[in-house]
Amino acid sequence: MSLPTDLPIEIDCRSVKSMMDQGDSFLLLDCRRQVEFDTVHLEGSRLVPMEELTGRIGELEPYREHRIVVHCHLGGRSLQVTEWLRSQGFDKVQNMTGGIDAWATEVDPQLKRY
Repeated sequence: MSLPTDLPIEIDCRSVKSMMDQGDSFLLLDCRRQVEFDTVHLEGSRLVPMEELTGRIGELEPYREHRIVVHCHLGGRSLQVTEWLRSQGFDKVQNMTGGIDAWATEVDPQLKRY
């Protein structure tokens, strides 16, 4: 199934959970710092801290034509990363609104909050 090239820039955490449950293929990109990732992270997410993104963009090249969902703690950094990736030609990138904190309140209340 091909994705529309005009995906909304934001996606809510429940929709991301639904995509996971359905086995949809996408990269869940965590743009927080290593210490935050070590505190709590979503299963299957890939850490590329926002501060390292420009130097590590090559790691994302295999996902250029695939859906990427970016998240951070509350959604601010990940929105910046999403906008930047889109400006680099990654058209299927979306920001997970509310970040991992929204995930902990709306999807998995057992997840550690900070």
